[in-house]
Amino acid sequence: MERVYEALTTLRAPLQQGEYDLHRLVMDALNTAGIPWEHEVKLAPRCRIDLMCGSVGVEIKRGKVEKTRILEQLRRYAACQQVKSLILVTEKTVPVPHTILGKPVRLICLNRLWGIAL
Repeated sequence: MERVYEALTTLRAPLQQGEYDLHRLVMDALNTAGIPWEHEVKLAPRCRIDLMCGSVGVEIKRGKVEKTRILEQLRRYAACQQVKSLILVTEKTVPVPHTILGKPVRLICLNRLWGIAL
């Protein structure tokens, strides 16, 4: 998980990006770091995560993230056997626990990576 996390901390996303533009930036950062990934991975019926890097699930959210909804989504992912850890990439800070169902969770907040509070 740390290797994926470190690769994603290099992201510097322009402000007016669509969610799939953010997907592309994340995939480019993973490619640069030599980390293999799969896009839009179906984990279970009606449960698809944006990216899997081995057993690390990466979910990408643009705009304001509703805490209740994202926590439900992350719990669904954490309940899947193939997911051993999760990384949430957001534009704005959203509080998430350090573990969900015993699996580590990390947050990459893009506005923090810009070095300014937006």
